[in-house]
Amino acid sequence: MLTILGFAMIATFLVLIMLKKMSPIAALVLIPALFCVFVGKGAQLGDYVIDGITGLAPTAAMLMFAIVYFGVMIDVGLFDPVVRGILKFCKADPLRIVIGTAVLAAIVSLDGDGSTTFMITVSAMYPLYKRLKMSLVVMTGVAAMANGVMNTLPWGGPTARAATALKLDAGDIFVPMIPALAMGLLFVFALAYVLGRRERRRLGVLTLDEVLVEETETVLVGAGAGADVQKAGGSTPGADLPDAPEDKSLQVLDPDRATLRPALYWFNALLTVALLTAMIMEWLPIPVLFLLGAALALTVNFPHMPDQKARIAAHAENVLNVSGMVFAAAVFTGVLQGTGMVDHMAKWLVGNIPDGMGPHMAFVTGVLSIPLTYFMSNDGFYFGVLPVLAEAGQAHGVPAVEIARASIIGQPLHMSSPLVPAVYVLVGMAKVEFGDHTRFVVKWAALTSLVVLGAGILFGII
Repeated sequence: MLTILGFAMIATFLVLIMLKKMSPIAALVLIPALFCVFVGKGAQLGDYVIDGITGLAPTAAMLMFAIVYFGVMIDVGLFDPVVRGILKFCKADPLRIVIGTAVLAAIVSLDGDGSTTFMITVSAMYPLYKRLKMSLVVMTGVAAMANGVMNTLPWGGPTARAATALKLDAGDIFVPMIPALAMGLLFVFALAYVLGRRERRRLGVLTLDEVLVEETETVLVGAGAGADVQKAGGSTPGADLPDAPEDKSLQVLDPDRATLRPALYWFNALLTVALLTAMIMEWLPIPVLFLLGAALALTVNFPHMPDQKARIAAHAENVLNVSGMVFAAAVFTGVLQGTGMVDHMAKWLVGNIPDGMGPHMAFVTGVLSIPLTYFMSNDGFYFGVLPVLAEAGQAHGVPAVEIARASIIGQPLHMSSPLVPAVYVLVGMAKVEFGDHTRFVVKWAALTSLVVLGAGILFGII
């Protein structure tokens, strides 16, 4: 019964938000509360919610201060050269813009943190997508898939969890998987090319005639501008856009905004590099790092109290939206785990694997990782399900390391799971409905995972 109710709860949540019958926050709270009553454990709802919030509180704190930190960094102009460089490559060509989104998300993902990746990627690309009237779900989908492939880095989380759960070396899991993961990343780039061509056909040939900075709009960041976008027949995309980076048509962030701090550029750059290095090296917990970083960035760049309050207020909406979504997700995960539904779902899936598939447990694990890491947290999958799959595989002579490698295949889809806090940063900053993002990305992300699985089998890795 718990198995059926668990699947029913997840399906109900996904259907309601994809049909836009409920907001994600309301669905994340009310649906698990209702199913908790159905299970007959309504009296324990408070305990489940508190447990869920306790588990996700560090993540919520990290996101809150990370949004403030990167918001301040973009306010003061740290990423302006990066934006100008991207725009110089992309020009006004939707094809180049979508490819640029995938490349930028993949590069920034090297820090191992999805939230940071989405903050920087959306901050750089959002104004351009809006200005050219491009599909924002293309941006969120491509960024999520690129980050999902790169999330398999040893310091990214899943690989470390798999190594810990099966007592293996993370390098033994990740290094042999590099060719297969590279094929997955190439597929994301190829998909970005296809989606970019589709956007180019939909919008026609575009040119940016002029840029008029009409408002200072905060994306996470503190800038935005409107520009006239029009169709121009017979010219090459971006042909009317001058190559000089100082040209007005290459400026997405208001170059005259009062928050710029050019004299402090290298201080802010070194602070950001130090922060990311400390995060990768795990010198301090990530929430503590971003808390310290945000406090230092505000104090140095805006020494006057009214200016600090103004910057915090400018990013308060994003902070509230994202942290609220994370705490709402805590209700969902708390009920799913507290009632035992997630355990029963996992055991049911493992128990229904045919005996004849025993020698192919690595393949089975790869296939199961796609839906399971979407429907449950990485902790639940790697510490709850993976050991059972590994034990079943070893009984048929399949090495645990192969099971571990196969277990990271589902990450391209996992990064768009409603149980991943970072995805709410992505859709929140991009001002995209979570249901719209889900409808668009699920099929492509699942296909990306299958490409990685196929490559792993082809190369003899799995």
